Amino acid sequence: MAFVTDGLYGREGLDLIIGVGTDLVEIKRIETALKTDSFISRCFTLDELHMAKDSPTKLAGNFAVKEAVVKAFGCGFYPVSPSEIEVLRDPSGKPYVTLTGEAKKKAEELGVTSIQVSISNTKDYALAFAVAEGGLA
Repeated sequence: MAFVTDGLYGREGLDLIIGVGTDLVEIKRIETALKTDSFISRCFTLDELHMAKDSPTKLAGNFAVKEAVVKAFGCGFYPVSPSEIEVLRDPSGKPYVTLTGEAKKKAEELGVTSIQVSISNTKDYALAFAVAEGGLA
């Protein structure tokens, strides 16, 4: 990824920020919602559930990432479904997203080529940031 430090934007070959999103989730709220199968199936993939190992804190972080991503897209959860934004971790623990369905279509429409995400949490809250990036042709 190229970083623009001279204030010149739109030059060929640079990655540009298409959108930025953030979200703050109360972990207790997610813990309560996890008691309903409809919330679980609407919001999380099987791989996310397996990765989280029933941890409301991890799933709250994932949900915050999903909210941050749709905010970066400027669309909210319509037409994108939360389960179309899968949040997993690489071997070092760094979170990353994989898009499917309408989420993938929206990213393509916007010219998004990568999404950087970060999650942080306290005892009570999970916070996430998402930066949608795209390159120029």
